Amino acid sequence: MNLVQVFFDQVKRYGDQRAMMVKRGGRYVDISWNEWAEHVRSIAAGLLSRGFQPGDKIALLSENRPEWAFVDFGVLSMGGADVPVYPTNRPKQIAFLVNNSESGLIFVSTEEQLRKVLEIRESCPLLKTIVVFDPVDDALLADENVITLSFLEAEGKAWLQENPGKLEAIIEKIKPDDLATIIYTSGTTGEPKGVMLTHHNFYSNCQGSLSRATVGHDDIALSHLPLSHVLERQSGYYLMVCAGATIAYAEAIDTVPQNMEEVGPTIMISVPRLFEKIYAKIYDAAIQSSGLKKKLMFWAFGIADQIAACKEEKKTPPAFLAWQYGLAKKLVFSKMGKKLGGRLRFFVSGGAPLPKKIAEFFYATGYLILEGYGLTETSPVIAVNTPEELKFGTVGKVIPEVQVKIADDGEILVKGPNVTQGYYKNPQATAEAFVDGWFCTGDIGKLDDEGYLSITDRKKDLIVTAGGKNIAPQHLENLLKTDEYISEVMLYGDKKRFVSALVVPDFENLERYALSHDILYTDIRGLLEDPEIIRLYEQRIKKVHEENEIPSYEQIKKFILLDSDFSMDDEEITPTMKLRRKIVTAKYQQRLDALYDE
Repeated sequence: MNLVQVFFDQVKRYGDQRAMMVKRGGRYVDISWNEWAEHVRSIAAGLLSRGFQPGDKIALLSENRPEWAFVDFGVLSMGGADVPVYPTNRPKQIAFLVNNSESGLIFVSTEEQLRKVLEIRESCPLLKTIVVFDPVDDALLADENVITLSFLEAEGKAWLQENPGKLEAIIEKIKPDDLATIIYTSGTTGEPKGVMLTHHNFYSNCQGSLSRATVGHDDIALSHLPLSHVLERQSGYYLMVCAGATIAYAEAIDTVPQNMEEVGPTIMISVPRLFEKIYAKIYDAAIQSSGLKKKLMFWAFGIADQIAACKEEKKTPPAFLAWQYGLAKKLVFSKMGKKLGGRLRFFVSGGAPLPKKIAEFFYATGYLILEGYGLTETSPVIAVNTPEELKFGTVGKVIPEVQVKIADDGEILVKGPNVTQGYYKNPQATAEAFVDGWFCTGDIGKLDDEGYLSITDRKKDLIVTAGGKNIAPQHLENLLKTDEYISEVMLYGDKKRFVSALVVPDFENLERYALSHDILYTDIRGLLEDPEIIRLYEQRIKKVHEENEIPSYEQIKKFILLDSDFSMDDEEITPTMKLRRKIVTAKYQQRLDALYDE
C-alpha cells in the first residue's frame, strides 16, 4: 500500500465531509476531502505538464497550511519525492538543501520565502521553477520561472483533460518501497543529512502507531509543529489521513492557546517545551492568586500528586482520595480543560525527553500526555505510551513490527519496516549508521522488565568529567526547566573537574520577583549581576539537587545567567528546539573557561 492510495481511498470514503480546518477572515472554515483531492490532482498534473517525471525531487518551503498538504500529495501522486524545507531556514541553508537533493522546482508559501529563494537561485543550477502560494508583487511574477500555484493548477487541469487516465496509471505504478521524501536532519553538528523515507516506511509506522492509540474519523488534531519535521509529518498528518481524522491548522506558534479554544481539538502533537510552558503558567497563576483561590489551587495540586503516585504504584486511589480528586477536577482542573478547547482526549509528546514531573502533573489533572520516541530515520515512531499502558518516565513500549535492542554501551539499536534506506548521496554516513543491519540511534537507553523503554541521553552529549564520571546532562537540565525562574539550561563540563551551566532565566517571573523584593535595576544584565538574584538561582538549583538526590559529581557548582534566550536565528537551537551544544559552547567559551580559571 502506498500513501497516495491511502489518501484517495479516504477521499472515496468521506467525499464532501471535513478533512481540514483553516482560519480565513477571522474564523475557521472547513475543507472537504473532495476539495483536497481536486487540488492534489491538479498539482500532480501541473508538474507532469512541465516535464517532471516519477522519481524527481521537488522542494517545499512553507509554514503549516492546507497548501502544504495539497502539494505533498500532489508530488507523491506524480511519483515524485518532496523535500520539505523549514520556513525559518536562511537562504544559504535553503540553497544547500535544494542542491543536495537535486530539486528542479520549489514551492514557496509567501513573498518573504520567494525573496529568499530568488536570492540564491543563481547558486542552484538545477532549480528551474518557483511556485508561490500567496499573491506577491507583480514585478516578481515578471520572471517567467516564477509562477503562482493557481497558474500551475490551471495547467494541470488542462493536462488532465488532454490525458485522461494517465495520472491514475502513474499512481497505480507507485510501489511501497518508492521514495516519498527526503527529510534533512536539523544538524546539531555538521551539515544536514538527507534521510530517505519511503511510502512503506510511513505507512507501516502509521499502522503500528494506530495499533497503540485509537484515532478515528471524529478526531480533530491541531497542527502547529513544523510539517517539515518528521514528528508532525507522520503523527499529525499521515496518521490522521490513515484514520480519516480532521487536521486543523494553528495560525502560528504564538496563537496556539487561542486556536485550541476555537478549534476544540481532541488530539494534539507537541514537544516538551509547550507542556513545560503550560505547567509553568499554571503554577505561576496559583502563586499569583491570593486567599481562598490560592489555597484551593494548591490543595488541588496536592491531590493531583497523590493520584499520580497511585498510578505510579499501580494502586487504586482510596475512596476519600478519589472523592477529593473528583472535587478538584470540578473546581480547578475543569477550568484548565476549557482553555485547552474542552474536548482534548490526549496529547502526544516527542522530539525531546518529557520531564517525568510534567507527565505526572498532566495525567493527574486529567489531560493525558502520551510520550513517545523516535527519530527522522525511523519515520519516526519506535515506542509510545498508550492510555492503557502508561509508565511515567518512559517512552512506552515498542510498537508492532519494530525491534529494539540495547548495545553493550547502552545505545539503542533498531530494526523494522520504518527504518530509512539511508542518507541521500551519502554512502559513508549510511554505512556508519548501521551495525549488522541494526540502525544506531545515538541515544542511550534501557528496557525494563515490563518492556518499557527509557531514554537517558544522547550518546554524543554525555559529559565525562576529569574524574572519569559519566554524566547524562538532559536529566538535570529537564528537572531545572520545571523551575518557575528557569527557561532554559545547558550543562557543561566535559573533561573538567566539575559541572557548570548556562542558565536562561524566565525573565517575566524574574522581573516580577525583583519588583516584589524592591530590587532596583536599569536593564536585564544589571539585574542578573545583583547578588540577591545570584543567591536566588543558587538556592533554586540547590533545591533541585536536593529534591532529586542528584549525586555530588553531577551537581552544578558554578553557573552563568544569560541575558537572552538561545536563538534559532543564531543557530543555537534547531527548528525543533534542540540545543546545538557545540555552537552554544563556542559562543560562551571564554565565559565558561573563566569559571574554571578561578
